[in-house]
Amino acid sequence: MKRILDCFLATLALLLLCLPLLFLMWQIRRKLGSPVFFRQARPGRFGQPFEMFKFRTMTDERGPDGRLLADGVRLTAYGRFLRATSLDELPELWNVLKGDMSFVGPRPLLMEYLPLYSAEQARRHEVRPGITGWAQVNGRNAISWERKFELDVWYVDNRSFCLDVRILLLTFQRVLRRDGISAPGVETANPFTGSSTR
Repeated sequence: MKRILDCFLATLALLLLCLPLLFLMWQIRRKLGSPVFFRQARPGRFGQPFEMFKFRTMTDERGPDGRLLADGVRLTAYGRFLRATSLDELPELWNVLKGDMSFVGPRPLLMEYLPLYSAEQARRHEVRPGITGWAQVNGRNAISWERKFELDVWYVDNRSFCLDVRILLLTFQRVLRRDGISAPGVETANPFTGSSTR
């Protein structure tokens, strides 16, 4: 049932948002250059990798040594706007349609985090990752990694249609208020380096 609803809602959203998406693509191309999309391998259900799509929010500026500059330097004002409004997440609708993701579920993190999870934390991969999730509406990047994973596993154990509707409604609320976009002192969140309870 959830998969059917995901497909229906993703198709509907892509059709309704077709013109706004084209406008955003044009603006990103004009302000940040090419490519318009940021693509990265992320772990899906059972940790299987898939290619996640987002709108690009950073430039490719490099230092004299050829290395990319820090995120805070490369993140433009327009990129910050896209992140603050979560518009950079809209291409993930394609991932939902493909079956890589769901509208609601634990957020897909980085592949390199997989070996760092405790057995309990790894249970977040028992379901499809989501565009939004229980951790996102309860602090997003402003809470600790351990708390995020607790909330993710709680969702896995308590997921239901009513809970998904509640999370979607709370997501719209949080996006309008721009809550929890980043952890203190960083542009998004500090990298996960493993849990002390592992």
